[in-house]
Amino acid sequence: MDFNASLRRAIKTGEVLLGQNMTAQSIDNGSAQMVVVAGNCPENFREMLKSKDNLFVYTFEGSSVQLGKACGKPFMVSALAIINPGESDILSLKRA
Repeated sequence: MDFNASLRRAIKTGEVLLGQNMTAQSIDNGSAQMVVVAGNCPENFREMLKSKDNLFVYTFEGSSVQLGKACGKPFMVSALAIINPGESDILSLKRA
């Protein structure tokens, strides 16, 4: 599976929330199916994620700048939440 292609497809065809605040909100209201964090995501945010039960967190092997580029955005993205994967197979990472 090509992570970048799957992520772009999820952004294009599904519902993906970008940023720590939006990600935290989606976790709190239970709508996040999966969370992706950049390799340099702030430690306090990672600690908050560890305290959540039944939450699948995938660590992107790159910086927030690289994660932003993978999303097709011209800005840094340190965290994102997959609400609905659309036509993407990105949730298959949960089974890996």
